[in-house]
Amino acid sequence: MKHGVRVKFCGFTNVEDVRAAVALGVDAIGLVFVPASKRRVGIGRAQDIVAAVPPFVTTVGLFLDAPADEVARVLAAVPLDLLQFHGSEPPEQCAAFGRPYLKALAMGDGIDAVAAASRYAGARGILLDAHRSGEQGGSGLRFDWSRIPPELAPRIVLAGGLAADNVAAAIAAVHPYAVDVASGIESAPGQKCPARMQAFMNEVERAARESRPG
Repeated sequence: MKHGVRVKFCGFTNVEDVRAAVALGVDAIGLVFVPASKRRVGIGRAQDIVAAVPPFVTTVGLFLDAPADEVARVLAAVPLDLLQFHGSEPPEQCAAFGRPYLKALAMGDGIDAVAAASRYAGARGILLDAHRSGEQGGSGLRFDWSRIPPELAPRIVLAGGLAADNVAAAIAAVHPYAVDVASGIESAPGQKCPARMQAFMNEVERAARESRPG
């Protein structure tokens, strides 16, 4: 499947779901290393999942205000391609691990997205989610996409309540670089639903077709 917008599925907890997502053409696989999360994976399970990911599919590790030695411990054992920080981590901390990173902004706080994104100029991208400070996302809540300035679109990974029934509208409204989904493709936290994953990818492809000229 070829789609104009990149797609990240997040919150995997088993190899079978990862293989199903890869078969659908997903661009990135997200693993959660937040102790309080229902989608948290330990190092052993994360190693198994990453080993099942083929070349050119990006593996992403999600952290929330984790101590630096904890992030380093995970990276020493799990060959992640990209880090995703969901807490109050300053730019210097995000950049300290020798990996490209995404910085999540808590749109539930009513922040100025342009000002916040400019603080993280070194980030590979800016993930906008509906969560509030201190939360890691994955709640299924969405925010008002009209709050996203058009000039940020090339850096944006859009998250927050996305599912097959609204992702095409989100892409049309925001024109993000990528979309990110967890709960919208699940039957339960951490358990992906093949039909929902397929429906989500179908809608991303439909949005891509409708945006092509002619």
